[in-house]
Amino acid sequence: MTDPATPAAQPASVVRLDIPGGAGLIHRDVAANGARFHIAELGDGPLVLLLHGFPQFWWTWRHQLTALADAGFRAVAMDLRGVGGSDRTPRGYDPANLALDITGVIRSLGEPDAALVGHDLGGYLAWTAAAMRPKLVRRLAVASMPHPRRWRSALVSDARQSAALSHIWGFQRPWIPERRLTADDGALVAELIRSGPGRTCPTTRRWRTTGGPCASCPRRTARSSRTAGWCGRWPARTASSSTAG
Repeated sequence: MTDPATPAAQPASVVRLDIPGGAGLIHRDVAANGARFHIAELGDGPLVLLLHGFPQFWWTWRHQLTALADAGFRAVAMDLRGVGGSDRTPRGYDPANLALDITGVIRSLGEPDAALVGHDLGGYLAWTAAAMRPKLVRRLAVASMPHPRRWRSALVSDARQSAALSHIWGFQRPWIPERRLTADDGALVAELIRSGPGRTCPTTRRWRTTGGPCASCPRRTARSSRTAGWCGRWPARTASSSTAG
């Protein structure tokens, strides 16, 4: 009988992007809470686990990984469930389960505890993980996310705070976000690609060659001030599903 904590079998290979993120980074997958999570790590010492916000992935922390390793820490940035190189499971995206993903990764890394550093959504999950598994959280540093109780109170009492998160409420509507992405032959996706420096983005190249929504994208696009963009001249590569070295 299969252990429920063991992730289901994965494809023989996964496609990842070779993107700059600091010399010496080790990329690999770890199993935790019934799923598989991609991590980037560097250094030795007490564990510092870095949790990205939405819609980001491990690369958010590329500079901090190097700085923390130089300071004598084992710095690890993980892709949260459904993001980047981590498993995209059909369910399990509630805050409590995502927090268990984090504490499960700490255990899978063979560490007794970790300092959690979270930004945005990662900050919310850091607060949650510390409350649910306090013995596994040695220190807590959170940016751009107040304590969940204070945040929820502000949502109820401050209309401006609620309005600022209107995009989050939009994501909760069944089917509508997905339909927006596919409407007009993917016009919104094409616009998002145009807004960044995606002239050689693998996704852009594929859509151009298949006649998809980016078939008419310009060959060269200026860096938009609205987005930092992460997809530049970074070739895709195929790696074993057990490692992403």
